[in-house]
Amino acid sequence: MSLALFFGVLVLLLVLTVPICVSFAFVTLLPSIVDASFPYTADAAVRSMVSGLNNFPLLAIPLFIIAGVIMAKGQISERLFNVFSYFVGNRTAGLPCAVTITCLFYGAISGSGPATTAAVGSMCIPLLTSVGYDLTFATALNKGLVAVSGSLGIIIPPSIPYIMYCNASGASISELFLAGFLPGVLIALCLMVYSYIYCKIHGEDKDKLNAKCMELRAKGLGTVLKEGFWALMSPVIILGGIYAGIFTPTESAIVASIYSVLAATISIFYSLIVSLFIYRTIKIRDLPKIMLEGIHSYAPILIILSAAVAFARVITLMNVATIVSEAVLSAISSKVVILLLINVLLLFVGMIMDTGPAILVFTPVLLPVAEAIGVDPIHFGIIMCVNLAIGFVTPPMGANLFVASNLSKVSVFDIARKAVPFILAFLIALLLITFVPQISMFLLQ
Repeated sequence: MSLALFFGVLVLLLVLTVPICVSFAFVTLLPSIVDASFPYTADAAVRSMVSGLNNFPLLAIPLFIIAGVIMAKGQISERLFNVFSYFVGNRTAGLPCAVTITCLFYGAISGSGPATTAAVGSMCIPLLTSVGYDLTFATALNKGLVAVSGSLGIIIPPSIPYIMYCNASGASISELFLAGFLPGVLIALCLMVYSYIYCKIHGEDKDKLNAKCMELRAKGLGTVLKEGFWALMSPVIILGGIYAGIFTPTESAIVASIYSVLAATISIFYSLIVSLFIYRTIKIRDLPKIMLEGIHSYAPILIILSAAVAFARVITLMNVATIVSEAVLSAISSKVVILLLINVLLLFVGMIMDTGPAILVFTPVLLPVAEAIGVDPIHFGIIMCVNLAIGFVTPPMGANLFVASNLSKVSVFDIARKAVPFILAFLIALLLITFVPQISMFLLQ
């Protein structure tokens, strides 16, 4: 069976908006339908779908999702935002920058882009509009700064896509967690620079901003820090083991896998203790509803993951990675051009596929090409996840667009249009991350 027909059918199904899991399942069986001698039958596909989910590191995904729901309900994002707003709220673009910093911190404790968008956006969109920012801009801001800052949720470790990439590539989870920190900070800085430029050109309602800042100042620094202390400590406690060197970059894959699950478990228990007993923003009776919400969020991911595992197996049997690698390397000799083409492909993939399936499908295809031109697998994992993070804010998939639209009642395409400058800032950061590998690899040296 030709690769053109194989991928052509997949693209057609996706364009026709056939559910991704159904699309994967169909094209997985397509080679055996076309060629009866193909060694991958329906029975083998089902076995792959089941066995592929029997993977310990994947346990971290539902745990991070549940932790994100608890944090959203527990108003942890609001406490973080108040701390940052106290210091920068009265400066030019102070509140938009506070949104970005909040997303940066919240991403470090949720591991999810949509969770970050929902938790921070639900609080920040009404606030930004109340102090004079245009609703569509504020939504794009909380879309681009909670999806292009909510997208920071999958770049700042711990990250669900990082876990998926390591599962597909065999790379070290702890190394990827370390490598993702500085790229996340760089993206946040690019977004804040654009916010400053926008506010400098278009102006702000200083009276309303000062009034809001005075409310926080009236509480006093001690009160604000006391209220936000446990929220600020969340990433310290969850990621402290990595950055303090408790786990080294050379640790075994088994230890790294256990660590990712441990970090997710700590995230749940810490958020529960803070929300139940310190902030008292949720009650024991709320827990079943929170768990059910987490299950509803994870169930579609689980189905897609199982189908993607079978799909990836077919790609391996068809020797797609070798064919694509040889074709690209024989036609193009420039490392710069190859990396640019990979970025363009991943940006397009991010528009039509969810992050998890995209990683599972394209890692075995593109990683050999990247390694052949001297790109480290850890660095390539960052490049892939940053590209796909932009997919959170680009139609038609754009999960964060839909979350922000639901929160603000502004149409998806209006938000997408206003988010274009934020996406351009994100792209600048992407190019720097791609062609300056030291940004990703510095903490591993």
